[in-house]
Amino acid sequence: MKFKTLIISMFLVVAVTFAVQAQSYSTAVGARLGYFNGITVKHFVSGSNAIEGIASFRWRGFVLTGLYEWQKPIKGARNLDYFLGLGGHIGFWDNRYYYWRNNNRADGNFTVIGVDFIAGLEYTFTEVPFNIGLDWKPAFNLIGDNHWWGDGVALSIRYTF
Repeated sequence: MKFKTLIISMFLVVAVTFAVQAQSYSTAVGARLGYFNGITVKHFVSGSNAIEGIASFRWRGFVLTGLYEWQKPIKGARNLDYFLGLGGHIGFWDNRYYYWRNNNRADGNFTVIGVDFIAGLEYTFTEVPFNIGLDWKPAFNLIGDNHWWGDGVALSIRYTF
């Protein structure tokens, strides 16, 4: 049952991200590798503004994140951009496997909701349809568990189209 919920949730994140299109977009889909491994989908809504959806897995649970990002080229560095953004997340875990286990809480599933920030660099290859990005995505849970996640460093490898 949990696996089915996970697949449905991932499908909804991707579907909602694709549905938010109103004009021609650059799109990238790929893997996000770090403490929170997962998938990433990024769409440009204008020349320098993008939305990104991330489905991440950790502690035998998962987190769905939505971000709005501002991306600009770095002067003098061809195909290299920097980006900044903010957004939110919702995560689901079994209390037995969560790193900050609450011993006062009964074993079972629980939910966290919070805010996310992101800052990073992204290089887009011209010879092949791929890009790579390195970013730091700190987050703070506001509901369910008040913890700062400062370990959100990840490498993203995406197919671009």
